[in-house]
Amino acid sequence: MSQAYKTTGIVLKSMPLGEADRLIIILSPEKGLIRAIAPSSRKNKSPLSGRSELFMVNQFLIIKGHSLDKIAQAETLQFYPGLRKELVKLAAAQYLSELILKLSIDEQPQEELYELLNEHLRRLEKMSLAENLYGYLAQAIFHFLIVTGIGPQIYQCCLTQEKLTPNFKNPDWQVGFSHEMGGLINLNSLAYTNKALTVFSVPLINYKLQATDLVLLQNLNQSYLPHAGKLLPSNVLSQDFIVPWQKIEHLLRDYTQYQLGCSFQSVVLIDSLPNLEF
Repeated sequence: MSQAYKTTGIVLKSMPLGEADRLIIILSPEKGLIRAIAPSSRKNKSPLSGRSELFMVNQFLIIKGHSLDKIAQAETLQFYPGLRKELVKLAAAQYLSELILKLSIDEQPQEELYELLNEHLRRLEKMSLAENLYGYLAQAIFHFLIVTGIGPQIYQCCLTQEKLTPNFKNPDWQVGFSHEMGGLINLNSLAYTNKALTVFSVPLINYKLQATDLVLLQNLNQSYLPHAGKLLPSNVLSQDFIVPWQKIEHLLRDYTQYQLGCSFQSVVLIDSLPNLEF
């Protein structure tokens, strides 16, 4: 006798299967990643047609199968039509979806990750044309990394465990970031040996951050995207100052790819778009 179960989930990926079916991957707060067949969903008159599209949030009735589950019913609870109206937003949503696919676990509850994904998709959908997409992406990546337990160390040096605070008084001040070590490195700590003759192994420094970069990175844990004008000294905010969100996003992207041992295909489209500040 077939086993059936109900679950809420958001469609992260949808692929053609056979003549009229789709294979979809769903993120469920109760069951993590689910791979299921949406039968006849490529037929226009199928009740599963629109409900198996990307970023549709449904209440599913699913029949357990030997290799793949099968969707029997789906009732739409929420969707994000604004993501499809602008190529930049759609590309960003696909990037977040790809990241979640890499971070999620099959058959394990993923409630916090599920809620975060929906929250960041809502933010993308509402994002105005005057805002920088890289800032939104940087904070989404950071939040996802924290809840999955692989967030970088951004408050202390990974070698010495000393607290690192941005220094705006010294224009040449910098701090390193190492994917290998998992976060910040005090560059001065690489230049000496302590009295016990313990020599620090020299990690590869993937990025060098200035005080402005570090302030933004250390404030990504907030509920909303931090406003540079409220964080940075007035003398930094000159007329030609550009908030370095792109650098922060690239740092977190590269760090995530290093930790997961993979590369993200969807970022190729994002980086090819000419103006991410619209």
